[in-house]
Parts: sequence; structure tokens; C-alpha cells
Amino acid sequence: MDVSGRVAAGKAARTSAPRSSHADWEPAPDRRDPVAVLEEQARTRVQELVPIRYARMAASPFAFFRGAAAVMAADLVHTRASGLRVQACGDAHLSNFGVFAAPDRRLVFDLNDFDETLPGPWEWDVKRLLASFEIAARERGFKRKQRRQCLLAASAAYRGAMSGFAGLRDLEVWYARLDVESLLPELREELGDRLEARELARVERNLAKARAKDSVRALDRLAEVVDGELRIVSDPPLIVRAEDLMPADERHQLEARLLEILGSYRGTLQGDRRQLLDRYRFRHLARKVVGVGSVGTRAWVALLTGRDDSDPLFLQAKEAEASVLEPHVGASGFDNHGQRVVEGQRLMQAASDIFLGWCPAVGYDDRERDFYLRQLWDGKRSADVERLGPEAMTVYARMCGWTLARAHARSGDRVAIAAYLGGGDRFDRALAEFAARYADQNERDYEALLAAIACGRLAAEEA
Repeated sequence: MDVSGRVAAGKAARTSAPRSSHADWEPAPDRRDPVAVLEEQARTRVQELVPIRYARMAASPFAFFRGAAAVMAADLVHTRASGLRVQACGDAHLSNFGVFAAPDRRLVFDLNDFDETLPGPWEWDVKRLLASFEIAARERGFKRKQRRQCLLAASAAYRGAMSGFAGLRDLEVWYARLDVESLLPELREELGDRLEARELARVERNLAKARAKDSVRALDRLAEVVDGELRIVSDPPLIVRAEDLMPADERHQLEARLLEILGSYRGTLQGDRRQLLDRYRFRHLARKVVGVGSVGTRAWVALLTGRDDSDPLFLQAKEAEASVLEPHVGASGFDNHGQRVVEGQRLMQAASDIFLGWCPAVGYDDRERDFYLRQLWDGKRSADVERLGPEAMTVYARMCGWTLARAHARSGDRVAIAAYLGGGDRFDRALAEFAARYADQNERDYEALLAAIACGRLAAEEA
């Protein structure tokens, strides 16, 4: 289809899904109990870690929202959609964007969590993003006008970026990225009179911390020497050494089993990266609790070393289960959910970790599960949401909106989506209204979680 046909298709989609209809939100009459959705997810997770997940989600409405991607996915299926699909993130809340080091070692701003990625409606990602800003802004005590300004900025940035990408050549879209070190001087010039000096200083401190957050730093923080051998520190239940999770009579099999798993993972890397991985040797493994919504899924940290013990490589192996989108948009085209995550990440990100790969693995319980692997720390840093003022959060919202549009433009029909959105702010105003309504729903769901913990239905445990 030529460009004019794609434009026509985008505009035609307004008939079945008017842009103003995206403001609508009412819980379905048969809406599932949100606590039951969380309990269903918990069935396949490490049971002793599930109470930690509930405790982290109980910290605030925003913490609950972070862990409730499955709840929102089930809600979004009842909302209008244009029928235009993209590779969706599935969990595009504001804390799943951040800074990391690209392979050329420059810091880039991008999406950084793809556990739920799957082809689906582009609107679902945008709605989850805007709802996250409304919820976070409420927690920060922003006034209604300030919250709305932030939401409109995020949606307008998405719409404007998609319009811009619609006019670019395919390779120009593919190479587009938000280079932090180029962006920072522009922010200083554009916003220096509106952002407080301490906020700009905080941004620069966070970037400095990101640059220093690598495997060498992880060696100092997460490893120790035990009987002359490098070992990952033990800090149960958050970090538990692999040998402490296995029956004593099976511990001698641990290294052989892990080398077999690493060999399977190695085969999913590019040839040059296989050569690089071969320079490292395995030293130790531990289970590590990560995130909020991910708590209870199996996540491992592997320590390898290269030239000597001062040349570390920390890899994170994270369990990949079926996407929360799958019941609503269809099954993944990949047999291995680790591959689903990796392929989605490579498609949506402007630059991905050189060690990003996947493998199946048989655990110490003799069950096969899917995993994806990447470097544990490679310049990663997320926004300190709890300290953002209204102006800074609005800037951050624009960055997230632009980045999400770029991610969608790489896989979806950017010309049709841009034509559907149009040049006015009708879609922006509708999304802002939706976000406010869904934030109200999130608060009710959060209260349901607290009630379930209070009555003993769910066990919550700080760690």
C-alpha cells in the first residue's frame, strides 16, 4: 500500500474508534477481582518470595500499579482501539524507561523492560504510560492542573514524534535514538530558567552514577572472596547462593549444569559476541530478587571473569513467562518466552545489550523454564520519580512519549498511526481523561490489596 493509502487507512480507523472515545473508562460488569489476578500469577512463582512481592506492591498506589500489568491488560481489552498493531511493550509505565549504555558506550534514554512484550494495540502502551504519570503525580502531591499538563505533554510528544517519523525514511526511523549526552545541553538551554538548579544538578548526578554502574562496580558491591574464590555475597532472601538452594548431594552437579545452560545461551548471540563470551569463565551463581511486579519469578545472577579476577562480567538470567497480553491478543509466535522478550526488545530499542540472549533451562526442581540473559549493570539508571517536581516530570513525560513513539514506529505502520492521531489535541485530551479515571480505579484496586493483606488472605513480608 502506498503512503496515501496508509494515510486513508489511518483516518478511516477513526470511524470504529473515534479519538475522543479513548477517554472512556468504566470497569466491565464481570471485571475480575484484582487480587485474584495477582494470586493466579503467584501460582507459578517462587512461593517464599511471593509475600515480598505483595509487600512491595502495598507500599503505595504507584507501587501497586507497577506490579499490576496483568490487571490493566485485562481492563484495556474492553477499551476502543484503532486496529493498528505494533510490537507493544505491554508494561510501558514511566519507571520502565531510563538510561543505559549503548554498545558504543554513549548513554541513551529508552524503554528498558520487555517482559510483557507482544504484538498488540499501540493505544494500550500509551494508556499505561499516561496512567502511570497521573498516579505518580498524585503521589507527589501535584495539583490537578499540573498533572494534566504532564499528561498532555506525554501524549503530545507521542503524537508529534509519530507524525515526524511518518515523514522519515525507514532507515532514519531505525537509527533514531535519544542520546542523553547530546540532549542534556539542550535541556539546560531550553529549561534552565524553569527547572530549579538543584533539579538539573540531580539529573547530572544521576547520569554520573549511571556511567559508573557496570560490572566492575557490581564486583565491589555484590562479590567477596571466600577461601580464595570469588563468590556472590549472600543476603537472603534477596540474594541466595545457588548451592544453598540445592540438596547437598546434588551440589557437585551445579557447575556442569550451568555450563550446559550457558552453552545454549551462547548459541543465541551474534558470532562476534560468542567469541567475546568465550573469553570469560564461570565463577558463581545466585538467585536475586528484582523489581516489583517481577518478584517471585526466577532471576539469577552469574559471575564470570575474563583476564583475571579484576575483569568481571555479571549476567542476569531472568525467567520469562507468557506475556500478560497473551490472553487478550493471542499467543506469542515464539516457542521460548525468553526469545519472545529478546526479539521484542531488539525490535523496540534503538540499541540493545551486546549480551542479550535467551535459553531454556532445567532448574534444581527438574522443571524446564524459559530465560533471557543480559548484563546485570551496564549504565542503567531510572528517574528518581519520588523527587521530580512538576516541571521536571513534564520534561520526563515528553521524553517517554517521544521514546514510545519511536519504539512503535519501528514495527507498526507509523504513517497510518500518525494519520489516525491527526494534528490536533483531541487524542491528547481524551488520554488525559482516561488516565485520571484509571488512576481512580487503581486506587480502588490498591485498597483491595491492602484489605486482602489485612484480613490474612495474602501474606506480605518486607525484605
